Amino acid sequence: MIDPPSLVDQYCHGVLRTELGLGTFEAQLARTEGPPAPGTTLFDTQTGFAVRRWCPPLLGLEPHCAPSRYLARRRELGTMEAGRRLLRGSGITAYLVDTGLPDDLTDPGELARAGQAEAHEIVRLEQLAEQVADTSGTVESFLANLAESVHGAAAHAVAFTSVAGLRHGLALAPEPPGAGEVRGAAGRWLAARGAGDRLTDPVLLRHLLWIAVASGLPLQLHAGLGAPGARVDRTDPVLLTDFVRATAGLGTDLVLLHGYPYHRHAAHLAGLFPHVYADCGAALVRTGARAATVLAEVLELAPFGKILFSSGARGLPELHVVGAHLFREALARVLGAWVSEGAWSLADAQRVATMIASGNAGRVYGVG
Repeated sequence: MIDPPSLVDQYCHGVLRTELGLGTFEAQLARTEGPPAPGTTLFDTQTGFAVRRWCPPLLGLEPHCAPSRYLARRRELGTMEAGRRLLRGSGITAYLVDTGLPDDLTDPGELARAGQAEAHEIVRLEQLAEQVADTSGTVESFLANLAESVHGAAAHAVAFTSVAGLRHGLALAPEPPGAGEVRGAAGRWLAARGAGDRLTDPVLLRHLLWIAVASGLPLQLHAGLGAPGARVDRTDPVLLTDFVRATAGLGTDLVLLHGYPYHRHAAHLAGLFPHVYADCGAALVRTGARAATVLAEVLELAPFGKILFSSGARGLPELHVVGAHLFREALARVLGAWVSEGAWSLADAQRVATMIASGNAGRVYGVG
């Protein structure tokens, strides 16, 4: 049996603290721009079927029980107890948590206690810039405070993450913008900005990326299909090639997140450039029973030391469970087939499984 001893979830979010009904649970289960079609349910998705397969036994129910029965049991236990049972049943030993979402989600410390695991913070660059803008009265103070905030965050975070690709597209000019260009963009953004407005200016997005690169921390870049409203026509990681090439040799690792359905492109870039890594986790949650096929496609192209597991979970502890179980099952199926065919030895398969599950993340982020 090929089964890594521990899992480092190299990209996820906290979980909701509130009780959920059927509609609100489904909204978190499949992040769409609206409700399901009349008379249907979002449990009838690959993710929904995976939740019904792996989560009910952790709450004392039979696999594949009806959604209504599962949610009733969840309410019976209460949000906190159900969350603890689910997170502790995932097998995840360390969480790297993006804290840059507006939702009322548990912070890394809460997630660690609930899951009896380690947790470390990932700082989202765009949210950091928006917070700085809220307290900066002039362009000069904004730019100075921004540089200071990124430097301060680098002292406690394990990585930075950027959603520039989802907000503007990945076809950003690769070189750092000039000082005058940055001041002009900051002035326009601050003057036009209303309360809660998100940062979408391409010049400032590039400026943030290069400040992060200078910090030396790993930089995670969102690619592939994102949240509703993302620029899905411009999130193919191949569009990052010029930026990737420009950052080679600078000492900062780039991690391409959520590459699906462009996961082969992300794997290809990880194979070409020594400082580029590919995430393989969130695609498995989306594809469910087809997860082994997707993982095999990533393994075709990326060196095994350049692939990282994540759940990409947000809101529901069930998504942490599903991410972990689908990854373990897909890895065992793919590598086990190669062992049974004689292409790999069992020892090599177990070694590679451990690398992808935790070893690579330990090396990139400095976590155990």
